[in-house]
Amino acid sequence: MFKRKAMCDLSLWKSRYAGKYAALLQGARRVGKSTIAEEFAKTNYRSWIIVDFSNVSNELLRVFDDIADLDVFFLRLQAVTSVVLHERESVIVFDEIQLAPRVRQAIKHLVKDGRYDYIETGSLISIRKNVKDIVIPSEEMKIDVNPMDFEEFCWAVGWNYQIFKQVALLKKGIGDAVNRKLMRDFRIYMAVGGMPQAVEAYIRGKPFQEIDSIKRKIIGLYEDDFMKIDPSGRVSEIFKSVPSQLALSKNRFSLSVVLGKRTTSKDEELLFDLIDSRTVLPCYNVRSPEVAINLTRDIGSFKLYLSDTGLFVSMIFNSNPKTSESIYGKLISDKLESNLGYLYENAVAQAITSHGRKLYYHYWREEGKTHPYEVDFLLIDRAKLIPVEVKSSNINNHKSIEEFCAKYSHLVSRRIMFSQHDISNDGMLELKPIYSAQPFLSGLDKETDE
Repeated sequence: MFKRKAMCDLSLWKSRYAGKYAALLQGARRVGKSTIAEEFAKTNYRSWIIVDFSNVSNELLRVFDDIADLDVFFLRLQAVTSVVLHERESVIVFDEIQLAPRVRQAIKHLVKDGRYDYIETGSLISIRKNVKDIVIPSEEMKIDVNPMDFEEFCWAVGWNYQIFKQVALLKKGIGDAVNRKLMRDFRIYMAVGGMPQAVEAYIRGKPFQEIDSIKRKIIGLYEDDFMKIDPSGRVSEIFKSVPSQLALSKNRFSLSVVLGKRTTSKDEELLFDLIDSRTVLPCYNVRSPEVAINLTRDIGSFKLYLSDTGLFVSMIFNSNPKTSESIYGKLISDKLESNLGYLYENAVAQAITSHGRKLYYHYWREEGKTHPYEVDFLLIDRAKLIPVEVKSSNINNHKSIEEFCAKYSHLVSRRIMFSQHDISNDGMLELKPIYSAQPFLSGLDKETDE
């Protein structure tokens, strides 16, 4: 069991909110929700029952046919599972709860009863098709479980994350040799990604070709799920187009490019189904950064990133049945001929999301100028804006961030560029190595951007 930040969130829930709310671990498939829930149950309760609705016996499933009389329900549940429940000392885990919507609806009454604690896990859980016929309980404390972020990856593989935190605090360079070494470490994380199965394979010393095979199976699992949502395959096609659309450096994601036709309201509904799956990360264009940032987002103008950069890598090279060991070697050594700036951009998007922040960018045209401007990400820190750009190589071109800061100087506190280069400054622009993005974000104000 890897050390995961969601365990801390569960500890907070248990100490403050258990008995009033069920904990709902939500996230994409294969990010570790079930493992986290089971480990927390075993280490924090006198007894526990785990009901996996993706693999449940008919005998156990029939226990849930009638939950009206809770005394009888709990007796039947204990009899079938051979587990003794202890009041206020036991937890019941409902794994893959989206497969049992009626049970999820009953959470309201189970929590109100107060005898035991409840943890739910769900993939694709917020999709409307899974909840359209039930009353969604308000007695849920939602806990996002994302793919392992860079800090969690360092914990898992035994790297000293404190070094990266210390670098993030420096104001001068650490030297080319050290920067190259730390940058190579971060590219290993990008290559492996944060899916626990892939991380485990890396720790066990498996070759990258085998790690890539694990990631492709996860991608295939996602696509199977998408076919259940939409048998026409359109959701799957939208998902697979994410890397290519980012590679084209377009200012927004285009459904018509994927579907080859003018989009309909049904197509847009499928897009939101994909976003609900948490396999992709939406980044919305902000029309006017001068006011509350979430209030001026344009829901029709957005980019999509993948929730895991490791899966992104496998999808980039999906033209071959297998991604060779040499390609991974070149990626880690930064010797690939392609400009993979969009890959580093995805890594920063994943880091921002792992801190519970929503993704925003700003695209605009100045009157009288033909060249548009775009800032990759906008962060909020203490009611001020931090524009962020991400580069893989050329750090001399930062016209967009300069124009943004000139236009909104009264709102900007800092300006950041993440790249593979060592720490430096170009005027007021702070240049930071991309591996410092995770600790940099940890140092910002916890104020939400909603």
